[in-house]
Amino acid sequence: MENKVLGFSVTRIQIATFIAILFHVIGLIGILFFDKSFFAQTTSLNLLLMFLLILFTQNSINKSFLFFIISCFVTGILVEIIGTKTGILFGNYSYGTVLGPTFMNVPYIIGLNWFMIIYCAGISMNILLHKMVDQINTITNNKKPIIKLLSLVIDGATLAVFFDWIMEPIAIKLGYWKWGGDGAVPFFNYVCWFLVSLFLLFIFHQLKFDKRNKFALHLLMIQVMFFLLLRTLI
Repeated sequence: MENKVLGFSVTRIQIATFIAILFHVIGLIGILFFDKSFFAQTTSLNLLLMFLLILFTQNSINKSFLFFIISCFVTGILVEIIGTKTGILFGNYSYGTVLGPTFMNVPYIIGLNWFMIIYCAGISMNILLHKMVDQINTITNNKKPIIKLLSLVIDGATLAVFFDWIMEPIAIKLGYWKWGGDGAVPFFNYVCWFLVSLFLLFIFHQLKFDKRNKFALHLLMIQVMFFLLLRTLI
């Protein structure tokens, strides 16, 4: 869908991408040059805005899409509760107070963040691998989408883990959460991230909803750049 802004034709993807860039640039400048703690406190509002932009750019919101949101949210909250209470998942860690209201010491926004990371990783892999996988299936006469399934799920989970690796040092410095012991992020954390992401991306692949939202790819790139710059500069 196109709209007119100052005489120019713009799409919902372009509008959402502009807003996402604007708010991440404001956050970057605020953290680097002004009150780091204040801008850290706005993280949950920023994540909520990014979630609304995903809804704004999603071509159709059907029952499968809503089920996927709920699945990611519930799974994310559940695994984080298990992790913080027992250490069986991810390791010995706990959340700070900057991410807003919590349920059993896990911020509600974390469940939403699980959805956004998995959704963006799944959409990105779907866009990047779509043509290549279809060509392979045509050449090999493979009528079963097993190659696409494996590529989407495994590569998407790897992308999600990479994003967590990029984010971890900054999340700790901003007080999102902290690790026990010497404060180092355990390798076990990334193993659990990979396994949970595999599960959620399998659900993503199986459900029938529009998976061509290019804003998700833009958002992932914006957030990766945001955290990379913060890792470099603070």
